[in-house]
Amino acid sequence: MAWFRKVKAGLEPQQKRNIPEGLWTKCPSCGEIVYSKKMEQALWACPNCKYHFRISIQKYISLLLDGGRLEEYDVTLSSKDPLKFKDSKKYPDRIKQAQQKTGAVEAVTAGMGEIGGVPVSFAIMNFEFIGGSMGSVVGEKITRAIERAIEHEAPLVIISCSGGARMQEGILSLMQMAKTSSLLAVLDEKKIPYISILTNPTTAGVMASYASLGDVIISEPKALLGFAGPRVIRQTIGQDLPEGFQSSEFFLEKGFVDKIVERQELRETVIKLLKFMWRKKC
Repeated sequence: MAWFRKVKAGLEPQQKRNIPEGLWTKCPSCGEIVYSKKMEQALWACPNCKYHFRISIQKYISLLLDGGRLEEYDVTLSSKDPLKFKDSKKYPDRIKQAQQKTGAVEAVTAGMGEIGGVPVSFAIMNFEFIGGSMGSVVGEKITRAIERAIEHEAPLVIISCSGGARMQEGILSLMQMAKTSSLLAVLDEKKIPYISILTNPTTAGVMASYASLGDVIISEPKALLGFAGPRVIRQTIGQDLPEGFQSSEFFLEKGFVDKIVERQELRETVIKLLKFMWRKKC
């Protein structure tokens, strides 16, 4: 047994080097392994294939809003448990766990800010909070963001990132689709611009309501977009799906998305759109 411990003459065992965690990041799209610092400098977009990793809502706020300043509204609004829902755990426990994990009260942050000197009503969804799901509070906060846009005559900008309606609130969650969509019709009547920005993923009830109703719809590259999942659709229609189905590139080809914009160009693109669409206020 000593054979396996024998050290060859003149050679000493080398000490194992500890490589710090998080030093390298593997792209889930192309498999490229990229130095994390380089990825961070590129705003967490893969330099090889342009796949955009999810980033925090704070980073989006810093990226888009002038000075990274957002005057947040409706901070304390929190979901209740009207259906007394329980799956593997009680709904209130799931909410509490998400709040502790993210430091946020709900899956959307909304308020007023400026982009390129133009006042905007701004909202952004947080996928880390129960998959960015849309419950009654998310619907209410989006609705109030639209109302602020109308009240202040300010363009509306929403960044969506969501798995869809929140199952724990059942029909109350689905009602938010009609609630937000009907108020966006009022915004349209007032001729106030709405820019919808889709990130990875934007699906189901959110995609089927306010995310798809922008005057201009922008998407990040290689984002997953759609209503039902590919497997569900395949089983329903009994056919294979087209290559790249439910990607932002596929949506652009079919005319559902107006433009795919890389994160580094997002702020400049939004500023150009605001100045073009809202000239009387710029």
